[in-house]
Amino acid sequence: MNFLRRGSSTPDTADPAVREAAEAEDVVAVGAGKRTPTAGKGRPTRSRREAEGRQRGPVAPAPKTQREAMKRAKALRGDKSERRQAAAERRKRMMAGDDRVLPVRDRGPVRGYVRDLVDSRRHLMGLFMPLAILIFVTVVVPVPGIQNIGSLLCLCMLAAMVVEGTLLGRQITARVRAKFPDEEIKGFSVGWYAFTRATQIRKLRMPAPRVTAGTPVS
Repeated sequence: MNFLRRGSSTPDTADPAVREAAEAEDVVAVGAGKRTPTAGKGRPTRSRREAEGRQRGPVAPAPKTQREAMKRAKALRGDKSERRQAAAERRKRMMAGDDRVLPVRDRGPVRGYVRDLVDSRRHLMGLFMPLAILIFVTVVVPVPGIQNIGSLLCLCMLAAMVVEGTLLGRQITARVRAKFPDEEIKGFSVGWYAFTRATQIRKLRMPAPRVTAGTPVS
């Protein structure tokens, strides 16, 4: 047992008390080195899916008929009046410009500034939807003279809208880059957003305009 002793350099002729203490330390070290085998659990270890299933609770059985499936879907959707109220509240917040409920393309101070710039003036592009109705009327009316005049008028207005939209996109992109120098501004994205905003009828714009026409925006 000399190889287990910490004081292996101690000669056999040392003090008996010291020798007994060293032997006691060797016995404790040997006892600590032996591990008592752990008894088995007696059952297989549960999988992660089984553990999570027990935590979540029992899973409802699948519906057997289409009517049962519709009833379950209706129960999950909740009351119709509550859904209408929630939709009305959400639309009200969207009209007010709340970023938490707006679509991703409308969020952020940059898009809000673009909307303010577009809403601060009137545009020929705002007649885009009435122009579409006029084009439909000229196609339906079977009078060649009206069709020719309507087609020529529509082409002129479309050309003017394209020119106005191009100039508007460039102007707004320049002002946005000057307003937000630290933001990464993509000219085409900002210009197209301003163009689509300007082609909408003012009362139908979402979010609703925060500034009146003719009000300067800094």
